[in-house]
Amino acid sequence: MEYDEKLARFRQAHLNPFNKQLGPRQHEQRASEEAPDFASEEALPELPPGEPEFHCTERVMDLGLSEDHFSRPVGLFLASDIQQLRQAIEECKQVILELPEHSEKQKDAVVRLIHLRLKLQELKDPNEDEPNIRVLLEHRFYKEKSNKSVKQTCDKCNTIIWGLIQTWYTCTGCYYRCHSKCLNLISKPCVRSKVSHQAEYELNICPETGLDSQDYRCAECRAPISLRGVPSEARQCDYTGQYYCSHCHWNDLAIIPARVVHNWDFEPRKVSRCSMRYLALMVSRPVLRLREINPLLFNYVEELVEIRKLRQDILLMKPYFITCKEAMEARLLLQLQDRQHFVENDEMYSVQDLLDAHTGRLSCSLTETHTLFAKHIKLDCERCQAKGFVCELCREGDVLFPFDSHTSVCTECSAVFHRDCYYDNSTTCPKCARLTLRKQSLFQEPGPDVDA
Repeated sequence: MEYDEKLARFRQAHLNPFNKQLGPRQHEQRASEEAPDFASEEALPELPPGEPEFHCTERVMDLGLSEDHFSRPVGLFLASDIQQLRQAIEECKQVILELPEHSEKQKDAVVRLIHLRLKLQELKDPNEDEPNIRVLLEHRFYKEKSNKSVKQTCDKCNTIIWGLIQTWYTCTGCYYRCHSKCLNLISKPCVRSKVSHQAEYELNICPETGLDSQDYRCAECRAPISLRGVPSEARQCDYTGQYYCSHCHWNDLAIIPARVVHNWDFEPRKVSRCSMRYLALMVSRPVLRLREINPLLFNYVEELVEIRKLRQDILLMKPYFITCKEAMEARLLLQLQDRQHFVENDEMYSVQDLLDAHTGRLSCSLTETHTLFAKHIKLDCERCQAKGFVCELCREGDVLFPFDSHTSVCTECSAVFHRDCYYDNSTTCPKCARLTLRKQSLFQEPGPDVDA
């Protein structure tokens, strides 16, 4: 009984943590005034009349005095209601702003904020607020779902996308990335639509018209810009020659097609975000007709001459494969499935073709494909061997094929001869002569004896 009285008297004088009417200093003052001296039993105040007696075990007393039930570990939040979580997130944001920068307490508060947002993301229905597909300005946006902390950059606001916390979308056409909150602020159409409807390059080298022609505004978002950086820095795109703000021009580097076809220059230059996406989507499209744009380029670049000869040979091999059952079953023409224009013509090039020709990769790959095709026609397939030619001028030598390096092909009848025989012979092609005589005999008028 003596122990219970001491415990009750102590609780009367102890600070009440739920009394919000008193400030922390008033709590300390009141606690110091009311705190008794436990050294002697006589100094303890007596219980007021009618006060109930407390019967607590030693376990309860230890829990009440030694443990702190009002503190919560960092990152632990027990609320399951979305509204409570949102309120806690706002309070945590306010705390972060009030704490000193780069302090340990601020770092702990940021960690706590991340845990709260993750908890909110788990409770929210993913289909409740944000749809999975959004179509805006010909962009086809798909909502991204990431289980890892992958850092991306929003192409609209130029800030980091935190994949675990924030909702973000990616366009399947031009790979434009942005926050869900930035979707309605997009003003530039999808570059994929431009590639589909207008697949051609600007072939003038940096066609600058001056910042005054743009009214001192960004060519994309129309934000005010100037060369002095006030209010925003003007950055020139080497592909279009226009000026952009720092939000639309991130100093990305890209190969400029005009500099390649005119100067054989592959040094990357600074381009805007829009130009970078356009060049990335156009890099494999065969839209460059080099013989018309710059025919002198073949006189200075030996690799292009070799590649043109290999492409011409492959076009001569194509009729053999189309009419050969074994070649169709083996799908030999699929060796060039990444460069289908090589089996259609020998004039069109893509920027990727020119880049690979500059590094030497294209010449090596085409040589290997040429060797594989020639091996099938001349050695492996009897049907293709039977479609060879014999030189009608000398009647000597092995079977000839139009893609052999020592042969020449008649432009009229496609007959194949030895090159030396063809150029040394001053007469006409024997096959062309036979065809001419045959046509004359067919169109010759019948005589009077035939009519009788």
